[in-house]
Amino acid sequence: MPKVPRRSNRGPAAAPENRRALIDAARRVFAQRGYLAPLSAIAQEAGVGQGVLYRHFPTRLDLALAVFEQHFAELEAIAAEPDAGAFGRLWSRLLELTVEESAFVEMFLATRRDLAQTDLADRLPALIQATLPRAQAAGLVPDSLTASDVLLVQRMVYGVVATSISDDEVRDAVTRALGLLGGVLEG
Repeated sequence: MPKVPRRSNRGPAAAPENRRALIDAARRVFAQRGYLAPLSAIAQEAGVGQGVLYRHFPTRLDLALAVFEQHFAELEAIAAEPDAGAFGRLWSRLLELTVEESAFVEMFLATRRDLAQTDLADRLPALIQATLPRAQAAGLVPDSLTASDVLLVQRMVYGVVATSISDDEVRDAVTRALGLLGGVLEG
């Protein structure tokens, strides 16, 4: 009888790969099922045991913050682009993330007190403030628009996403809501 190859336990050598798999799985599962999705579903999606998940991420918040950090790295790269269009690209990507991965807004809302010790509340406004003046100087957005206004619109978009009945109507509802604001910030 042929011997079936056994999958070997790579131990610590597999840690970086497991961490990446968990973060990727968490992004997908949170996007599909929300912030309160079972962590066991994330471990299963990543192809690892729950013990591996908890070794890397002792709490749900730790895991969500790791995914959130990837989002910020992406947004920071966009904001670092020196041209006037960086604000538009930042805004478009922020809208996409709000629509596609609203679980992270849920996470932020559910854990506000725990996040007080982090810099999350300051990072997004800083990115907007870094790109908005260039867009204003180029005439791409009104001079009267502030970073606080942009964040308010983003929160409004999240409200549309959170209260939509089905996934099919979300994008249309967001487009209509932004249109009602007079096209100041279109996605």
